[in-house]
Amino acid sequence: MIKLDPDIIVKNVFNALRAKIEDSRDTGVREYGIVESLGEGIAQVKGLPGVECDELVEFSDGSAGLIYNLDKDEIGVILLGDERNIEAGEEVRRTHKTMGVPVGRSFIGRVIDPLGKPLDGKGNIKADEYYEIERPSPGILVRESVNEPLHTGIKIIDALIPIGRGQRELILGDRQTGKTAVAVDTIINQKNGDVICIYCAIGKQRAEVNRVIADLEKFGALEYSVIVSATCSTPAGIQYISPYAAMSLAEYFMEQGNDVLIIFDDLTWHARAYRELALLLRRPPGREAYPGDIFYIHARLLERSLNRKKEFGGGSITALPIIETQSQDMSAFIPTNLISITDGQIYLSPALFQKDILPAIDAGKSVSRVGGAAQQKVYRIFSGKLRLFYSQFEELESFSRFSSRLDDDTLKELERGKRVREVLKQRQFETMPLEDQIIVLCAVTYGLLQHIQLQHIESICNYLAGCDHSKLNLLKDQIRLKGELTEDETSDLESYLKLMITDYEERHPEQTVNV
Repeated sequence: MIKLDPDIIVKNVFNALRAKIEDSRDTGVREYGIVESLGEGIAQVKGLPGVECDELVEFSDGSAGLIYNLDKDEIGVILLGDERNIEAGEEVRRTHKTMGVPVGRSFIGRVIDPLGKPLDGKGNIKADEYYEIERPSPGILVRESVNEPLHTGIKIIDALIPIGRGQRELILGDRQTGKTAVAVDTIINQKNGDVICIYCAIGKQRAEVNRVIADLEKFGALEYSVIVSATCSTPAGIQYISPYAAMSLAEYFMEQGNDVLIIFDDLTWHARAYRELALLLRRPPGREAYPGDIFYIHARLLERSLNRKKEFGGGSITALPIIETQSQDMSAFIPTNLISITDGQIYLSPALFQKDILPAIDAGKSVSRVGGAAQQKVYRIFSGKLRLFYSQFEELESFSRFSSRLDDDTLKELERGKRVREVLKQRQFETMPLEDQIIVLCAVTYGLLQHIQLQHIESICNYLAGCDHSKLNLLKDQIRLKGELTEDETSDLESYLKLMITDYEERHPEQTVNV
């Protein structure tokens, strides 16, 4: 049996205790401030001489605040928690951390708040890294031109207003015109693809967010999506940081080489939350009481979306910001700001919505500045002719209301235009794959549906898209795999469709009309 020297035992115990004391001793200097006043999500603090902008501070109840104003006599702090547990005179401590959010692949399929905390009751989320919410946008050398499409499954968008991976496409329109529906359908259409989707809800009712979550779950889209929720009941500070937190999460996935779709629903409420904070922080108001840097807060957010070059790891972030217009006023302050930042806009018209023309997208006021560069080649066979004809039809239809006598050619053009509009109609959650879109677009572009009654256009489009025809299936495979057709293949497609439509008309004479 080995006997230990008592002196050695005492010495080891003493050394262990001394190490423990030294580890627990605070050897640094902590900076504290005092809360002078607070209210409406803002705290005015005195002290903290070394604090920096965008630094996190901690209050005595454990809640966090974001340093935003660095004035001569006091510091303006945006509260990121419940202010009811904070009182004037309390201490505020520096954390020496910049505002950030935890990120990781385990966030996929979850509902979180902008601080990365789970809201879905499915337990804690293990983060891989911690990203600052304010990160510089990548430089021009890292970026590649947008050259790959991001299909929405919505015919009028994919054909006339194409969206590319890495693009920023604004969705705008009056309230209750279907802006969120377009965004949700775009997410659903990414199923079985390689795109990770992030839906950031800003200032919306909790019931609205729950409805979006339920729809995504119903169609299996939550499996590749992340929901970042900052509802109208959350503090204005949380609403303000929410799009930046969502963008940082998107950047994490992009840096892993993934293509990401991020939707901000909506930036109108984000601008209002920032205006509220700015006025409470006594920043000088400008137009419509928005502070002078209202353009900058959205510019620095959306500039972070891009298509990265392969040598820098690849990946992309496609941003679909949503904003609300008032009485169809696209020339208002916030809409014009965002139109100038983004690469195009999709405008939803309340007039079309009231006529039950859904999605209520006004093709004349909508544009994609990336254009055909982000579109499959097969679309270009039809989309150019279709857009021009559809625009002419809308003008002709408006003009025809003032005249009771129209010549036969004009009447034929009007009937054809009405059929184009019927083909471009689409119900929510009924996204259409590329090859089926091309089938119906080819039929209407070449005027093959002229003898079908308007109310039966949807039926024949469903018939053509779902028809199991051997030669047509070969062309569908060609479209799906290569995204293009030769002149001969396009001619063959037109011939097959003529035969199929003739057969359909013979079997359903009650659905036809003489034109």
